[in-house]
Amino acid sequence: MRDEQNGHNPALTELRRRLDDGLARMRLNKTLLAGRAGLGRTTVSEAFQADGPVPSAQTVAALARALDLPVQELLALQRDAARGGGGERPGPGRLIGEWEPHDLEVHPAGHSKVVDGSDAPGVRVLSGYVRRDHDQVLAEAVRDVAVGRSRIVVLVGTSSTGKTRACWEAVQPLADRGWRLWHPFDPTRAEAALEDLHHVQPRTVVWLNEAQHYLGNRAAGEQIAAAVHHLLVTPERGPVLVLGTLWPEYAHQYTTLPAPGGDDPHSRVRELLAGRTLTIPDSFDAPALAAAAALAEGGDRLLADTLTRAHTDGRITQDLAGAPELLTRYQHASPAAKALLETAMDARRLGVGLHLPQAFLTDAAIDYLSQTDYDQLTDDWAETAFAELAKQVHGKQAPLRRTTPRAPRRPPTPSTASAPPSPQQVGPVFRLADYLEEHGRTTRRRLCPPASFWYAAHACLTHPDDLANLTRAAQVRHRLQWAHHLRHRAAETGDAFALLRLAVMREEAGDREGAEALARQAARA
Repeated sequence: MRDEQNGHNPALTELRRRLDDGLARMRLNKTLLAGRAGLGRTTVSEAFQADGPVPSAQTVAALARALDLPVQELLALQRDAARGGGGERPGPGRLIGEWEPHDLEVHPAGHSKVVDGSDAPGVRVLSGYVRRDHDQVLAEAVRDVAVGRSRIVVLVGTSSTGKTRACWEAVQPLADRGWRLWHPFDPTRAEAALEDLHHVQPRTVVWLNEAQHYLGNRAAGEQIAAAVHHLLVTPERGPVLVLGTLWPEYAHQYTTLPAPGGDDPHSRVRELLAGRTLTIPDSFDAPALAAAAALAEGGDRLLADTLTRAHTDGRITQDLAGAPELLTRYQHASPAAKALLETAMDARRLGVGLHLPQAFLTDAAIDYLSQTDYDQLTDDWAETAFAELAKQVHGKQAPLRRTTPRAPRRPPTPSTASAPPSPQQVGPVFRLADYLEEHGRTTRRRLCPPASFWYAAHACLTHPDDLANLTRAAQVRHRLQWAHHLRHRAAETGDAFALLRLAVMREEAGDREGAEALARQAARA
């Protein structure tokens, strides 16, 4: 052991100085400190003893927490002291606690929050975390590496199912133990991994998010797989934890056996992944939804918000990841695409159904454009705008996507058993992303749609409920002529309430015969 009093181990000297200062500030003796830190009296004494050995990382972490000292700073001193205090260059990566999760490609769940009265940039926030079955497997891997056994786990799941967030949550217990995390990405992911995998030190998390960029690289993928395998099976280099994520199509590509006599471009990758992949489900099951609801009730506004949209299909993580991107796409959309989105927002908030006809959206969007933007429209503007809005963001969501309504499957009744199937909507129909629909209800609630909206509704919409809802919306917004015409259109499609209202109007006008005919139609409807 080097003698720090002679200056040969300045890191250990600084570590003990900080512990002494903390002990004095807290006005504790070593016996009380031992009880507060959950350590033995001898262990605590040796940590403060001038000629004692370098205390373990676990001891330093426990003492730092008990003395309200910065854990990560003291652990860095402990590691430097354990190397002799000479400040040798550590392996690649930095302390887990020094990472910001979004820098590790954890999808933001909301936009930046700026502290009131501060000019500092906003901090992107994360929702509360709901643990599921795969988290238990990750926790077991973390427990294994904590006791000295190297492990690798590669999470497999579709876009925005929570793979990277699960890895981030899993490594948190290692942060207080002084572990480092290395995310190779510069100059490219594959080049960084290939260059420095042989320099990884024990107690390091190797972060291979989007592992296809490493393992699927044509030039270096097999070498990277071999280097990772060597790191895992060499005892003196461990313990290390290798965490990766893959989409299912990549996992299938890398693990499928080649045809006899054919090329085998992923043999080392296949060997590395064998028995080491973990599938994440696309959606929350009932227990996970209940846990998310409990967090929402406890004040988690992000989860509360997403549960209003995704509680039926359980695609919680996709909604959390996609919502900020959807809003960004709306804000940065071309004028024509933004006009289509605002048309769809207004249609949904005023009562039009989920499935919005393309002809309606196209005709209605015209007056949402400024004269300058309208003058610059090309002949294919609608096709281009719909294509722009069909591009997906995280979670396989698109701002405005084409959809195919399913035909209703109801038990037959005496009046419908022999009737032909109901006609389907003519022409393509589109569905607005749930998040943008909710955004529109909030931000556009005081706005009245322009004339092209009402014109297109009268000309293109055929569903009785849509027309009836828009009739009421036009009336309360004092668009009385449009309300009159829309009511007649609703009556033509068989809406009972529209027919009844027209019957009352006929009666008030003195046309009892016409009123009776309309009333009979309403009764049949």
